[in-house]
Amino acid sequence: MKSDQDYDISLPRIDCAVTVLEQPLVIIIILNWNGWQDTLNCLSTLKEVDYKNFNLIIIDNGSIDDSINRLRAEDPNLKIIETGGNRGFAGGCNVGIWHAFEMGAKYIWLLNNDTKVDQKSLSALVAAAEDNQEIGAVGSVLYEMDHPNLIQAWGGGVVDLHTGKSHHVKKQNDAFNYLTGGSLLLKVKALQQCGLLDEGFFVYWEDTDLSFRLVASGWKLAVEPTSKVWHKESASTGRFSKSRARLFYKSRVRFFYRHSPWPLFAILYGLLDQTMRDIYRRRGPHLIGVWEGTLLGFADKRRSWHSR
Repeated sequence: MKSDQDYDISLPRIDCAVTVLEQPLVIIIILNWNGWQDTLNCLSTLKEVDYKNFNLIIIDNGSIDDSINRLRAEDPNLKIIETGGNRGFAGGCNVGIWHAFEMGAKYIWLLNNDTKVDQKSLSALVAAAEDNQEIGAVGSVLYEMDHPNLIQAWGGGVVDLHTGKSHHVKKQNDAFNYLTGGSLLLKVKALQQCGLLDEGFFVYWEDTDLSFRLVASGWKLAVEPTSKVWHKESASTGRFSKSRARLFYKSRVRFFYRHSPWPLFAILYGLLDQTMRDIYRRRGPHLIGVWEGTLLGFADKRRSWHSR
């Protein structure tokens, strides 16, 4: 894995009405962790997509809620790979990615299980990637599941490597420098060049790290406006929960030490900004998680220094 911005936003249209044999093979990877009901809802919308040359892999990340039995009862033919434990988002997805390599895929679609997809969502992603061979990854426009007309993220967002701040972009012409892993089409050739998801990010920031590494390897990122996906943000952990904050801010330390020219300043400046926001909004548990995660991230970094 390599440790380690030219972005293509406007994409010309091409005709998606081609035969299955002409369509590149896409492997769809859905990660399930104690979320079989969300996964089944997602699968019900995938049945309606107009892109036909795909195979589906469900990675079960050590669920303890009877997910396997529930999923197989719904469809005994589902390809389900059990990891045997919770390997995090990056580790679980990488299991599926290796299988996709072996299956001869040209593209891999990482799709969160807490999503519902539009009929043309996949065909639009593939058309965008096929139209420009310099594109290594294409993101969908994500909408709020509970407010279907409200944009959650226009494919990705912006990370400021100097101030440590980050946010999703919400409009088509806004600049971005990463794509979110909620719905992300990856070109296999690009992954083989820059490496898979970094499993050092147990969860959160692994998609941002991959975006930065793709660009550093000479690939472009794109957002396809006609690929629409509805997403329950943080369905498994809760948006402002203490546990989510701890995981998010732990991974955040790893990201800025890898990519920022001034990592310590970026980490602490962003930490101070979030602290003030949480105090103002009286989000005590979230604030505790922010600080715990940051300290855990520093501890991991210190251990990596001592292990050299």
